[in-house]
Amino acid sequence: MSLPVAFRLAARELRGGLRGFRVFLACLALGVAAIAAVGSVRAAIQAGLSEQGAVILGGDAELRLTYRDANPAELAWMRDISTDRSKVIEFRSMAVVAGPDGDERALTQVKAVDNAYPLLGTPELDPAMPLAQALDGRGGTPGAVMAPVLAARLGLEPGDSFRLGTQAFTLSALLTFEPDAGSAGFSLGPRTIVRAEALETSGLLAPGTLFETNYRLILPPASDLDALKQGAQQRFADSGLRWRDARNGAPGVARFVDRLGAFLVLVGLSGLAVGGVGVSAAVRSYLSAKTGVIATLRTLGAGRAVIFQTYFLQIGALSLLGIAIGLVLGASLPLLLAPIISASLPVPADFSLHLSPLVEAAIYGMLTALLFTLWPLARTEDVRAATLFRDALGQAKLLPRPRYLLATALLLAVLLGTAVAFSGNAFLTLWTAAGIMGALLVLALAAQGVRHLARASGALSRGRPVLRWALSAIGGPGEAAASVMISLGLGLSVLAAVGQIDGNLRNAIDGELPEVAPSYFFVDIQQDQMPGFLDRVENDPAVSRVATAPMLRGVLTRINGQPARDVAGNHWVVRGDRGLTYAQDLPDNTTLTAGEWWAPDYDGPPLVSFAAEEAEEIGLNLGDTITVNVLGRDIDATIASFREVDFSTMGIGFVMTLNPAALQGAPHSFISTVYAEEAAEAPILRDLAQAYPNITAIRVRDAIDQVGTLLIAIANATRWGAAATLLTGLLVLIGAAAAGERARSFEAALLKTLGASRGRILRSFALRSALLGAGAGIVAVIAGGLGAWGVLTFVMETDFTFLPGNALTIVIGGGALTLVSGLVFALRPMAASPARVLRSRE
Repeated sequence: MSLPVAFRLAARELRGGLRGFRVFLACLALGVAAIAAVGSVRAAIQAGLSEQGAVILGGDAELRLTYRDANPAELAWMRDISTDRSKVIEFRSMAVVAGPDGDERALTQVKAVDNAYPLLGTPELDPAMPLAQALDGRGGTPGAVMAPVLAARLGLEPGDSFRLGTQAFTLSALLTFEPDAGSAGFSLGPRTIVRAEALETSGLLAPGTLFETNYRLILPPASDLDALKQGAQQRFADSGLRWRDARNGAPGVARFVDRLGAFLVLVGLSGLAVGGVGVSAAVRSYLSAKTGVIATLRTLGAGRAVIFQTYFLQIGALSLLGIAIGLVLGASLPLLLAPIISASLPVPADFSLHLSPLVEAAIYGMLTALLFTLWPLARTEDVRAATLFRDALGQAKLLPRPRYLLATALLLAVLLGTAVAFSGNAFLTLWTAAGIMGALLVLALAAQGVRHLARASGALSRGRPVLRWALSAIGGPGEAAASVMISLGLGLSVLAAVGQIDGNLRNAIDGELPEVAPSYFFVDIQQDQMPGFLDRVENDPAVSRVATAPMLRGVLTRINGQPARDVAGNHWVVRGDRGLTYAQDLPDNTTLTAGEWWAPDYDGPPLVSFAAEEAEEIGLNLGDTITVNVLGRDIDATIASFREVDFSTMGIGFVMTLNPAALQGAPHSFISTVYAEEAAEAPILRDLAQAYPNITAIRVRDAIDQVGTLLIAIANATRWGAAATLLTGLLVLIGAAAAGERARSFEAALLKTLGASRGRILRSFALRSALLGAGAGIVAVIAGGLGAWGVLTFVMETDFTFLPGNALTIVIGGGALTLVSGLVFALRPMAASPARVLRSRE
């Protein structure tokens, strides 16, 4: 029977409006909006990938092979299941332009197509013309189209000539839109499209050259994609052929979007946690102001259940309002910014109303509101009616009854389980949650420490009344220190962590990697070209080091006779073809972690040395058997050893190294890394390109810049999420400052009565705010630094260096934010009449 009474009382309380709940609503709405907006953008991209999957892929299905064409059996099967087909060859090469001061070269990703390309979609060219016309060329020279950025880099205009290998091409037009660009994944060079037949005499597709052949298929409308995929895998399981269909036309993009979206949602949860602190503070402040009403109700016979249910229903209704506002904002912002977001995406996105991210954000909002309001609401049950008029809520026991503690623990478990389920990454989610809870605990302890330190520093303030008043206020019985430290500190902690991560990544990109990385990667070096290649680079005094290795590519298809994906899951080693090599002797600077290297004259069954870290992740042991498909031939190799492989040095590194006899007779090329002084890089490239036009040179600095651009984009996106968290913390800070305005009015009135000048009082308020803000900033630097260290060390597996400049910015920013908010809410107390304020407290 208590619920109807509580409902009527709650409805009457709500008639008083939203006074005291503006910060409550803002914090909840902002946190929900951030999560909803990120989820909506992710859903829009996923919808675009799903709806345009066939166009992105270039067909309903694609069969991919590594540096070989399909054999007659594979071609026959493709003809049987499809209505139309197109063959596309992808590889890297150097586009060369003759100039007055010598040749200019630039790395390009070449797409060699047949007459059927494209099966779906239409490339857009400038000047506008059909692709077939552009590739026809003129005057007996085949045509080509290329990305505008590559043409600008080489100084090319339509009608100019350039070379790929030994073949000359005429640039017919600039490629402004490539419908199937999203399916290619990460690329080191801009696009050039030519006809495959024009490359027959270019010397670029010799045996052993690194290229991929993709067969795009148009399937009958009623085709069963699952059955066709299973049939392809069963029929060609041991040929290295890989199936992909329109349901996942750009798997790399989809994985990236999912992971980045999940990470940003976790950043949004950090903001929601900050907002939860504000929600809890607002509820506590509101209930403190309602002690008279609660006392009256208890005196009239209202029980604990009625009191709890009344304010639970009232705050629940306001929570739903805040969540609704956040959902509207989160759904509207991506729609309003759709043109800007779409222009920056390499894939189509369907910006419309997507329900799933809104439901996800609403669930997060409701769980957070429940979690952070249950505790202050529960404390009202322990306050007796006889003491309610003496600020009983502030004197209530710190811990509520056991049933509320259990309910809080269950809500926290549900929130964590929901976050794990929605993000799909339990490791990152639990670490994020642990970081948030750890930061809250550290900040709460720091708040108590600041209060004790302020009390203990009283002797230092003798003769300094402004400092004494500020320290007395900080060390007093109020909750100002805790509110500022927790609300602002958590927001600054997230910002500090993001800043340290961002700074470390930028330093790694700009400073650390070039010191250990080679100048160039040279690929597709034919075996008969190796003596001349080595003679040029090894005899150059500006070259400090040269490393070479034979290079093949293969697909890891089986582990101990079982399909590799069944054993290794979605590990990157089994997702596609991987580079592999052979070596007779243990290479220099190679450390075995387990097992033994084969003898120099070993000629038995194939053996393989596997990268130790990747082997541990997959679950491999010495003596296990792996099956690697190379050029359609299966090689069953026994794991003889594990070795350390450091891919971060940008040098030559292979997951799998086999004994030479295992790959005997397989056509292959060589790769080489050259470490040279910067001034020598251009002459080395010029001489080698003139002598061996087929060799492709990848400048490591350009590759690092490409990766750096991607990482910086991720950091920028994360920084926006952190900024939203900081904004929420600032709202909580404003709420705390507004809630303390009455106390500051009384304090100012007393000080004025005792003869203090307005200037001294204002300086005291300012000093108090600045000290609390700086304290929050210092704690945030420590908490954020620890968080950044954890992410960089355990998630990104890179070194962490503390950046003092970033830390100083956080401390100064925290002090400035608190100072400004404190001063803004000190103006009215300073202007109030002491007599009026003191009379109101009688």
